[in-house]
Amino acid sequence: MIGSGVAGLTSARLLQQGGHDVVVFEKSRGPGGRLAAKRVPGNPDLSVDMGAQYFTVRSPEFRDFLAQNVGDEAFAEWPGRLRFQRADGVLEPFPEDHRYVGTPRMTAITRALSEGVSIRANVRIERMARDAGCWQVVADDGRQEGGFDAVLVTAPPAQSLAILENSGLKALSGDLPHADEGMLPCWAAAVHLPEPVDPGFDGLRPAHPALFWVANNSTKPARAGEGQWWVLHASADWTRAHLDDPAGDVARQLFEAFRDVAGVEAEMDNWLAHRWLYARSENQPKPGHLWSPEQCVGVAGDWLCGGRVEGAFLSAAGLVAAMG
Repeated sequence: MIGSGVAGLTSARLLQQGGHDVVVFEKSRGPGGRLAAKRVPGNPDLSVDMGAQYFTVRSPEFRDFLAQNVGDEAFAEWPGRLRFQRADGVLEPFPEDHRYVGTPRMTAITRALSEGVSIRANVRIERMARDAGCWQVVADDGRQEGGFDAVLVTAPPAQSLAILENSGLKALSGDLPHADEGMLPCWAAAVHLPEPVDPGFDGLRPAHPALFWVANNSTKPARAGEGQWWVLHASADWTRAHLDDPAGDVARQLFEAFRDVAGVEAEMDNWLAHRWLYARSENQPKPGHLWSPEQCVGVAGDWLCGGRVEGAFLSAAGLVAAMG
């Protein structure tokens, strides 16, 4: 398994439950993917959700999977006041729905899913190669491990395509023409306010050229700490225009946009920032998953199933079912 986001860990869990031995390779320090939280320096018990802000549970299969593999302690419903902002500034409520978050941070979901799964962290897989009828995976530093009957790739589209093409699997990657072009980048900043504010919402889709999403992270269940942490996601166009700006400049500019949108005079005394090169999918092909029984290679991810956390689960579950 290449990638330890929701799709990768779902696939690993389902395959293990089917009696298979699974090894997961992850380029980062640990599992999570876009269910990411960033720890606040100097306070190891405090972190802020920087990636996916919540998830929904609409299919019985996903609900059952969470109950069996995550447990009730790792997530809770977020009864936040979520709003859209019209061009004239008027706020309208999101459609009624049950929205959930990991507790005490979004990574609680993938941490729970990773229990009992063999994960090789800090390993960036570059390609695969056949050896005596089995697959070898080769990292960018030359390290390799082999003896695998099948390889599933659950990385973001650009990395997935590169791995397939580096491995001579253009026939499989050809089913995803220009898939990486539909992924939108996003600068994410979290700013801390020493004095709480209430602009009338806990999460907002703003009508502002710089901002795509803002949320009061402190209103989510099991989030501790004084003051408030607000998460600010930049729009794709703004991110492209500021892609290489220093993180501190990005945080300050997004905070100014937040003050404008929220109509508050607050000051921040701390900030965090993270640049997502592949944050959201737009106009992506949606085959659900890819599976080549001849090569025993598959691809899964939320970007193949309409986005969303639940989309990652559905893509992975569909791939494992196709493997038989």
